[in-house]
Amino acid sequence: MLLLIGLLIGLILGLTGAGGSVFAVPLLILFGGMSMTDATGMSLGAVATTTLYASLRNYFSRSAPSVLWKPGLILAFSGALTAPLGKWLGLQMNAIWLITGFGLLAIVIAGRMWLGAQKNPAAAQIVRAGNFSNTPPLEHLCNLNPNGQFELRIRCVSGLIIGGLAVGILSGLFGVGGGFLIVPLLLALSAVNMAQAVSTSLLIIAMISSSGFISHLAMDDSIKWNWLLLIATGGTIGMMIGQAVSHKIASAALQKLFALSLLIIATVIIARQL
Repeated sequence: MLLLIGLLIGLILGLTGAGGSVFAVPLLILFGGMSMTDATGMSLGAVATTTLYASLRNYFSRSAPSVLWKPGLILAFSGALTAPLGKWLGLQMNAIWLITGFGLLAIVIAGRMWLGAQKNPAAAQIVRAGNFSNTPPLEHLCNLNPNGQFELRIRCVSGLIIGGLAVGILSGLFGVGGGFLIVPLLLALSAVNMAQAVSTSLLIIAMISSSGFISHLAMDDSIKWNWLLLIATGGTIGMMIGQAVSHKIASAALQKLFALSLLIIATVIIARQL
């Protein structure tokens, strides 16, 4: 069952442009029989492994030009700093409030996925398991100088740092990757296309989730490594499957299906607590 859950996590993560990792925790709670704390740790470990694999796959397939290294690393390092804080906050909270908070966040993400697919159907076809090798090299980012080159100036960097700090807290607190914030943040702060933002989000999610997972190990040593191995293996296989089929099935309709599924799952989780 855990291998199947991992496969679903990897497949959904790969077939969404943002927000796919939020499925991990509810799937582990509902079908893996885990507590919120265990599910958060397992989610961070599985998401870190899956996105790291996808990032390396992109790099060695020569799709690295689509990665926005400077803003990506700024977001990743700032998020990695606060992921332990998010994990600590989660340990201080009552389980009911933590799960309810996660459910409300999932509902917000589901709504955003639905509206995004409805307003911009073409963007819904750009997913993490896609092939970024044909993405044109970066030409403009933040438009901060006459040459259109990215510069470490306060206006853009402060936005990236603040966004990274927020993503890190949410990642450690709820076990989510943060793509639902990372992708729109990159699009808002820079003149880049959706493919560049989605490709860069893989690197950021891998680093922030890794930080959150390490924090989980440091603060709660109850991790079951055999469970994690099954989930992470399934997640990697799911991402591989997504790479093979994404160009055929990625669409606005699929994004809406994911959004509806997430809405139902989040509602079920909240209802169970109430």
